[in-house]
Amino acid sequence: MTSFVIDKPYKSIFFFLKNNGFSENYISNLRKTWGNFVLNGIEVNIRAPLKKGDVLKINSSPNQKTTIMRCILPLDIVYEDEYYLLINKPAGLSTSPSRSHYAQNLSGAICAYMDKFDPEFVLRIAGRLDKDTSGIVIVAKDSISMKELKILDKTYYAICEGVIDKDEIVDKKILTITENGVNKQKREISPLGKEAKTFVHPIKNDGQHTLIRLNLEHGRTHQIRVHLASIGHPLVGDTLYGKLSLFINRCALHCREIKFYHYIKKEEIVITTPLPKDFFL
Repeated sequence: MTSFVIDKPYKSIFFFLKNNGFSENYISNLRKTWGNFVLNGIEVNIRAPLKKGDVLKINSSPNQKTTIMRCILPLDIVYEDEYYLLINKPAGLSTSPSRSHYAQNLSGAICAYMDKFDPEFVLRIAGRLDKDTSGIVIVAKDSISMKELKILDKTYYAICEGVIDKDEIVDKKILTITENGVNKQKREISPLGKEAKTFVHPIKNDGQHTLIRLNLEHGRTHQIRVHLASIGHPLVGDTLYGKLSLFINRCALHCREIKFYHYIKKEEIVITTPLPKDFFL
């Protein structure tokens, strides 16, 4: 249960939830079962009125249990508390189940890990990484933690083709192409696309490749890959927007750092991971 101290009167708990941005699906699930609301120590229903100073406790995870296939895989946990779980995902591991990664994927491993603590665990991943991208994945352990999650910044490290010797800002719209109602995997730069901005900071180079730090605005699908390819510096190993590499057998991209605001602790938390061993520069 998550507690709220009510700051002003509300006609009912329902209006409190609506006014504070809780989703229709979340509210609907709360209504299905008695015991999801405790007002000043007494179980009530969603029609109960609220006055300033009331203490309202709400079931923070009323959704149905995630039923995907579990798998036992080692998890590199870089942060965990009652509300969030942050994992350093290795390259080559799919975040979600798919036809080719049905039995072995990060989602199944997270569910297997969380089953030990919460038999009704519902999986909520904020921002999924591509299979070949390594780095930090953040999981909210309940609906309210997901709703209140504020990711302030993500920092990526990558190795790109060619030499970048000064900071660059790539400000180009990205378009998703759809064929027969299905999104194509490859994205394109287009004035018809959605706003996207990438900040590129070079760290070092070997004359052929550059290790770079990247921060994003907007965070579109494939944003880093599309933007770097558009300026003639595709990621090393990116076969979709660039070419195969002799140095690394995947896309050289790593989500190294996440900064987020913790709504319970009322503080910013910064989690940083090492560069992966296959980063050759």
